[in-house]
Amino acid sequence: MTTLTLSRVTRTFETNRALSDVGFDVAAGERVALLGHNGAGKSTLMKIILGLIAADSGEISVCGARPGSAEARRHVAYLPENVAFHPALTGLEQLRFYLRLRGQSPRLAMDLLERVGLVHAATRRIGTYSKGMRQRVGLAQALIGRPRLMVLDEPTSGLDPVSRRDFYAMLDVLAAEGAAILLSSHALTEVEARTDRIVILSRGVMVANDTLANLRRAAALPIRLQVTARPGAADAVAAELAAGRRNGVMVDLSCAHDEKMASLGRIAALGGLVEDVDVLPPSLEDIYSHFSHLHQGGPQR
Repeated sequence: MTTLTLSRVTRTFETNRALSDVGFDVAAGERVALLGHNGAGKSTLMKIILGLIAADSGEISVCGARPGSAEARRHVAYLPENVAFHPALTGLEQLRFYLRLRGQSPRLAMDLLERVGLVHAATRRIGTYSKGMRQRVGLAQALIGRPRLMVLDEPTSGLDPVSRRDFYAMLDVLAAEGAAILLSSHALTEVEARTDRIVILSRGVMVANDTLANLRRAAALPIRLQVTARPGAADAVAAELAAGRRNGVMVDLSCAHDEKMASLGRIAALGGLVEDVDVLPPSLEDIYSHFSHLHQGGPQR
């Protein structure tokens, strides 16, 4: 079931077109990464989805409702890059306050804190929290009412690696429960394995919208094969593969996607000369750079 639908969304600020005919869907349980350079139009698009600003043209459906309407707001949660809470309130007090604002029982606050791993700090003042802990409070308030759509803007900015891992683990659970997740991030390595689909904006234009596997095939970037030769055999392996050596026993080979199996066959045929081989497909950073540079000129904000 489609939770968010965007069709030909356009927005212009004076003479500057920030978005031009952007359209994609986010289904229930789907995690979609929204990528783009600073000024690509990501923030403008998120504001339109949240109903904070209106599009000049196009169609937007948020959980079957108009963006910013009472029905849409009831089903949408937003987590900004930098959350701000009253430093004198405890985590428990802050969540009780938000629950009352949403017309829900304050007794649910402790359950939300437990879900994001903050029960141990529930009665501590938020002013004593680390950024990772404050971000968890933000996620807890975003979970109020079991939202159908979560809009997350650089949600892991400033978090340590363990906190980032835990954050994405929580998103995995939410998606498994049926929440649609739209996540904007510059941390490409961490979203590479944590999202189902990639949407790339460049100067307000959507230049890619597909799974990472399909984008790799469409980009047709070379695959690296990193061969570990047995001691003393690197020169022979490099000569047989017409490849370059690296670090004494390492041999690097590049090939097109449709040549991968044939290349692996050539490596396997070397038998005892080879100890191991690693297949390194183009990273999300490579894919992002490829599609971003396909679009030259055009609008920017």
